[in-house]
Amino acid sequence: MKRILIPIDFSENADRALAAAKIMADKQSTELLILHAYQPYIADVNVMSGSVLPGIGSPDFLSMSMELEDEFRKRLESYSENLTEEGFHVTTLWSAGGVQSAVEDAIKEHNPDLVVMGRTGTGGFLDKLIGSSATSIALHSPCPVMIIPPQVAPKKFSNVVYATQFEYDENDILREVFVMMNHLGSRLRLLKIHADTQPDIQPDNQYIKQIKTEFAITDEDIVIRKARYVLDGIEEYCDETNADLLIMSSRERSFIEEFLINPSITKKLVIDTHVPLLVFHLK
Repeated sequence: MKRILIPIDFSENADRALAAAKIMADKQSTELLILHAYQPYIADVNVMSGSVLPGIGSPDFLSMSMELEDEFRKRLESYSENLTEEGFHVTTLWSAGGVQSAVEDAIKEHNPDLVVMGRTGTGGFLDKLIGSSATSIALHSPCPVMIIPPQVAPKKFSNVVYATQFEYDENDILREVFVMMNHLGSRLRLLKIHADTQPDIQPDNQYIKQIKTEFAITDEDIVIRKARYVLDGIEEYCDETNADLLIMSSRERSFIEEFLINPSITKKLVIDTHVPLLVFHLK
């Protein structure tokens, strides 16, 4: 893995994402791209003279803006210095504006092999309705994206679950996954959840045989369960096996699939999962 992109906002969530990136990285060959998307202070245009808060264009406003930016730049450099002392190769990236556009621009310019992001704990109504920045990046990024939930402090990824429906050829993704597993020294299980709400079109044996032909995986590590809902079944199995990383693949869906027939399980997991989630993208 040559480059890992980690957007940070100097919060505990960012620290958790950075911890996960350090697990995935190889100190000898991986460059950590530490990105901060700085959102400048926006003054209230209605502030009147004599107010405690500075108005736009005032000397106090300009001074405050410069001080805030300088403070955040120093924090970013501090992250870089600490990681360098630990033996990592680090490049800092500075962007002004929203995190989603900053990440998208950084991906285009630097072509990372992986993006690692901390997720906030809100998961509110709007997140579920239209998706957060993390959701959009996870589902549409051209490279794999790892989402770290707020209740997790990653120390290792040794017990990994790959959730699949055995409906599509995923061997291209599994090749990348097995390279990661070898690097991490992890055990990988393939999990399928049968549920009435999830379409089951292709015979499982077709893809299981294909996977066994190419990869060293045993029957013990291919698990098929039943549950009322796929999401519940995945999370119950992860809890049962103490999984410390969940992997899924995402693909572009039609409007009918996305909203009527087959809502994206991946999207729901990005928002709600309490297990770190690594999303690959079917091409």
